[in-house]
Amino acid sequence: MDQPDDRHQAPMTRAVTLGAAVRRRTAPNPWVGCVIVRDGVVVGEGASEPAGGRHAEVMALAEAGERARGATAVVTLEPCSHHGRTSPCADALLDAGVARVELALTDPDPRVSGAGIARLRNGGVDVTLLDDEDAAASLAPYLHHRRTGRASCVLKTASSLDGRVAAADGTSRWITGPAARADAHELRADSQAVVVGSATALADGPALSVRGVAVAPRVPPLRVVLDARGRVPADGDLFDPSIAPTMVVTTLAAPAPVVDRWRSAGAKVEAVEPGPEGVGVDLLAVLALLGREGVLQAMFEGGPKLHGALLAGGLVDRIVAYVAGVALGAAGRPTFDWAGPTTLDAAPRFRLGSATALGDDVRLDLVPGPDGSDRAGRR
Repeated sequence: MDQPDDRHQAPMTRAVTLGAAVRRRTAPNPWVGCVIVRDGVVVGEGASEPAGGRHAEVMALAEAGERARGATAVVTLEPCSHHGRTSPCADALLDAGVARVELALTDPDPRVSGAGIARLRNGGVDVTLLDDEDAAASLAPYLHHRRTGRASCVLKTASSLDGRVAAADGTSRWITGPAARADAHELRADSQAVVVGSATALADGPALSVRGVAVAPRVPPLRVVLDARGRVPADGDLFDPSIAPTMVVTTLAAPAPVVDRWRSAGAKVEAVEPGPEGVGVDLLAVLALLGREGVLQAMFEGGPKLHGALLAGGLVDRIVAYVAGVALGAAGRPTFDWAGPTTLDAAPRFRLGSATALGDDVRLDLVPGPDGSDRAGRR
């Protein structure tokens, strides 16, 4: 994403802004921002380049040049201390002679995880850890992936005021208006995978592509179909490799000829264990599988049974709910198709992060809370 040119922000706010601006180019690596400040003046700044390119610290130091000596480096994530495709950023900061480093967050990647801070401190640099909430929110998918090995689960819904995703006759296009639908494509662009269940794939025939976004991702998100029994035919936009890659996650119950057709169409096919009571696929295994594929954020678009199963399993890390000013009645399809809890006290609860008006619709961003748990047994 294009980097905004506004050096009047507070240094850490500016660093978070710089990092977020390159998210779609750097994932699955972290989107890091760095600002070099000397005598209260920004003398250098940078953001991570795509994998194999320069890291944010190196970019900022290059701009600062000799002015980095004795300066403060403000960084959104702990500098790396290991040799990968590039040399350690901690060494670059030491070589440049910075006197102080202000870090938003430690890096949970086991190759870093405090080693970068230790290297800086051993080299005589004063290091302050800020535990910055804005940086943590921006980097949440990366942090979750490195801590758990699993993709972060973002559950996206588009529903009526009374919580329905389709009318009684099954029609669902379009519950929300153009602004909300355009915003949902931006959410897709921020994800490395877009996931649907077999019922949604059959009913809607979606392409699951990213269209009309402000900045396109470096690579299109992986389209993922969860089909335990081999119901979805290997045709249509969803299996067109010229649009984006496709993966089908199934079980051993899928007929071999169907699996062969999926593969012949160019899709990658992976088998996992069935879900609870033999229904669907094991969603925890799906998130682990996607994590191994380098997916930091998986956007689950539907349908209601899949969304309900994610809630029941305590696997939802974030909900993005688009709510339209329309009512569809009790005969409409519910947003979450699941048995649910028997008491209010046992109900999953989510904390509102933000509410954004989009035309006549509203976008609600929610995270598990308020105690950090959705009470459904998060794993």
